[in-house]
Amino acid sequence: MDAIALLKADHDKVKKLLADGESTTERGEKTRTELFATIKGEMFVHERIEEEIFYPELKAHPKAKDIVLEGYEEHHVVDLLMRELEDLDVTDETWGAKALVMKENIEHHIEEEEGEMFKQARAVFDRQELEDLGARMEALKLAAAEEIGATPSRR
Repeated sequence: MDAIALLKADHDKVKKLLADGESTTERGEKTRTELFATIKGEMFVHERIEEEIFYPELKAHPKAKDIVLEGYEEHHVVDLLMRELEDLDVTDETWGAKALVMKENIEHHIEEEEGEMFKQARAVFDRQELEDLGARMEALKLAAAEEIGATPSRR
């Protein structure tokens, strides 16, 4: 699978999980807790493959540097929000609002990647390079998922 297809599949999975989370309430404590843990695991693995493989390769191309730097910062903001959510009880009145802000940040990030960043990647990488990146990313994805005791998502 090429790098862009792999990232797009991850995005689709995370968007579905985020949509599932919208319907949880403070009373759905177990559901909120489990869903958040799943989202957090998916984001950990996804960010690893982007930050260790995809972003550095893309950043080497001058026209893509700014969008990659923005991607790193967007990951940082989502990570901060996730840490704050982890520290809050899911029944806390602010948990839902903070989770919504996290969701909006992730969705914005996905839109930018699937738009401008993927366009840049298609311009600078040929088909074989995208396949090679995808293979490296898939291997790291498996290792990162194993590291946190998760089952990596597949296509």
